[in-house]
Amino acid sequence: MFSDSFSELSSILAMQGFAGLSLFSVFLLMALGLAIIFGQMGVINMAHGEFMILGAYVTYLCSHIFENYLASLFGIYFFVALIVAFLVTAAMGMLLEWLMIRHLYARPLDTLLATWGLSLILQQIYRSVFGAREVGVTLPDWLMGSINLTEMIEIPVNGLFVLFLTIIITAALWFIVYRSAFGRQLRAVVLNRSMAGAVGINTALVDRLTFGLGCGIAGIAGCAFTMIGSTGPTAGQLYIVDTFLVVVFGGAGTIIGTIASAFSIAQAQSIMEFFMSGSTAKVLTLLAVVIILMIRPKGLFSIKVRH
Repeated sequence: MFSDSFSELSSILAMQGFAGLSLFSVFLLMALGLAIIFGQMGVINMAHGEFMILGAYVTYLCSHIFENYLASLFGIYFFVALIVAFLVTAAMGMLLEWLMIRHLYARPLDTLLATWGLSLILQQIYRSVFGAREVGVTLPDWLMGSINLTEMIEIPVNGLFVLFLTIIITAALWFIVYRSAFGRQLRAVVLNRSMAGAVGINTALVDRLTFGLGCGIAGIAGCAFTMIGSTGPTAGQLYIVDTFLVVVFGGAGTIIGTIASAFSIAQAQSIMEFFMSGSTAKVLTLLAVVIILMIRPKGLFSIKVRH
């Protein structure tokens, strides 16, 4: 009797743990984009959630276009949506940086207010174009179903795909930041903008491309989000606080810290939600994060800078 109960509890915890991995994937993709914008550039982008939802709406449009006009290619539409979502959100981010953000550098509170106003504008645009009701995408057949690990543990295929996609995007971002010529320029601008400009780096272009890259990753997060939730005009606001929490808790500007923070927060929320309500689990998770930040104000991992 005891062994059966223990086996059932273990299976439930394993299922909750995998649900936490799906949440971790969205948190991490969102936080990676925000870590670049906030951690590297010092810009508080309150419209980051709306960029994620823009990527989700792009995925929704791609699914309808392929379903109605390219039905024979419907199985690959999600890969097309990933590319289009990245390009659209990155282009919009670069446009936003040129129109507004570049005038507000070194004024983080102003960027907070400006991007918060932008988030409200984008929400109204989404509401006017797509309607106030939430919409969902139709997944290809190969993303449906689940894999049976045991008689009681089933792993959704779409959850595995999102996790695999997250690993690829994280590895690509690490390569861009730490192994590419653009990454060297980005880190040089972060450490000393004046000196970077003096040695010939176009700091304005680096800022624009960096902001566009962060927004583009948010668009990819929106594609992943369509697999685990419905898309609505205000859905991005449900994740923006958690995303900022992930970035600050992990240590602004560190990819390793962002990964560790996203995993810890997602797993804590997912597992505790089995034993208590979702709001209580979120409050306890936030309380634990606050206590840890009181001990380590710079987060789990902090960048060491030579003064």
